Amino acid sequence: MRVPRNLQVWKLGTVNYLDALKLQEKLVSDRKIQKIPDTLLSLQHPPTYTLGKRRTDHNLLIPESELKKIGAELHYTERGGDITFHGPHQAILYPIISLRDIGIGARNYVEKLELTMIELASLYGVKACVGQKGETGVWVGQRKIGAIGVRIQYGITSHGLAFNTDPDLNYFKHIVPCGIADKEVTSLRRETGTVRIFSSCEPLNIQRKLHQNLCSNRLAGKQEDENHSKSSGCLLYLDSGSFPHGFTTVS
Repeated sequence: MRVPRNLQVWKLGTVNYLDALKLQEKLVSDRKIQKIPDTLLSLQHPPTYTLGKRRTDHNLLIPESELKKIGAELHYTERGGDITFHGPHQAILYPIISLRDIGIGARNYVEKLELTMIELASLYGVKACVGQKGETGVWVGQRKIGAIGVRIQYGITSHGLAFNTDPDLNYFKHIVPCGIADKEVTSLRRETGTVRIFSSCEPLNIQRKLHQNLCSNRLAGKQEDENHSKSSGCLLYLDSGSFPHGFTTVS
């Protein structure tokens, strides 16, 4: 049985992408020297396209000069994965955790991120699954509902997952999402056929699901370990007054 683990959660609201990137870099350094515990950033971004370290610029389908006209930014990162979109009404989680302390490898970690999104979709009656070979993220049939892009330094994770609750899907028309052509992108709202806005409840749900999965031996599509315990530590919410000096949110 795994040792019960706590996860410190920062609920940040809407944060500009570069500010969130700088924060992650600082927290990774702090986690490396054990200055902070395992930490989870829960947030949203203004409309933003990001490219991974492979720099697949050809999957951006409009000139960079046109991005300002649609109210979006473009940023280059060192995470894995291809081009993706971040925006309002997405559930975005950036775990800053020590894989060595948890005792799992990179592939296992990614599978736990996948499982977290699959279980979140299931809460709303949506049957999601991992993609076929070469298709990263989480899918509903042939439609992608959740993306994953991670970076691991010194055994410490950053970046993470983006789950589509109710984003403006028109933004995805300007890219080849995750470098996978001829596939659609979907959202929780589209799949449920309801006008309900999920943002008030899904952040807490996805935070809990990720914490449960990090503390267990379960993986997507596999049986739960018989020694798994659901009482594996707790989520510790950081008060906004404890955020780094000078750090601000958009909303």
